[in-house]
Amino acid sequence: MQISGMNFVITGAGAGIGAGTAQVAARYGARVMVSDTNDVNGRAVVQSIRDAGGVAHYQHCDVTDEAQVQALMQAAGDQLGGIDVLHNNAGIHESMLGDGLTLEAMSRSTFDKVMAVNVLGPWLCAKYALPWLRDSSQASIINAGSTSSIAGYPNCVAYGSSKGAVMQMTKMLAVDLAADGIRVNCYCPGSIHTKMVDDFLAAAPDPAAMLNTMTLTHLIPRMGKPEDVAELVCFLASPAASFINGAVWLIDGGSLAWRGTLDILGMGEST
Repeated sequence: MQISGMNFVITGAGAGIGAGTAQVAARYGARVMVSDTNDVNGRAVVQSIRDAGGVAHYQHCDVTDEAQVQALMQAAGDQLGGIDVLHNNAGIHESMLGDGLTLEAMSRSTFDKVMAVNVLGPWLCAKYALPWLRDSSQASIINAGSTSSIAGYPNCVAYGSSKGAVMQMTKMLAVDLAADGIRVNCYCPGSIHTKMVDDFLAAAPDPAAMLNTMTLTHLIPRMGKPEDVAELVCFLASPAASFINGAVWLIDGGSLAWRGTLDILGMGEST
């Protein structure tokens, strides 16, 4: 991956795709600043990286809190010696907030919270990482989109709206930061087995039916793993991706490549 010695800042890295990316990047020789609001989980990820011989540090950060974002980037600059890669991974879905998921039932506070974490957060992180990114010869920002950046799903109006914004923010920042030599890209996963997906399934009236809705469109008949996405993030951060900028990468098991479900292909239920 040619990322050995690079400095990664990863938000929401206490679990799921963020934790997977921190561990995979460290395995390839990157130095990692893990951040999260769950200190127990975040420190556990750091310890797992150190136990494997990698370099990692932890910094508490709520990406909606401007002062905490500033402190995160300062800590990364001080402890890692700079920032080469900002992985804007932190995100939430409305099902995590204990409110209704339909248009009628959802409160404004829930909608505002999802937009704050998923849209304001990446913007703040990019803003305050910028001085260090400008000093890097390998700088990039990698944003977490979703297939819901592109397609509609039931009970996802806040999440999908936020991820559509992230996809467009990626293109805008790629244009604005091109003169600084900073690449900005976005990946859009399908259903990846994380706690957020588990929470979303648990909130569904029929979790088994919702699981099929989420995975039967995958041409690769399974949920993705955090490590699947982590490998893509590390590639996009590497010099091998030096001509990739302002791009949106699907990593969805083929979900958006067609308009059907696996039962049409005689492949039955997914696992």
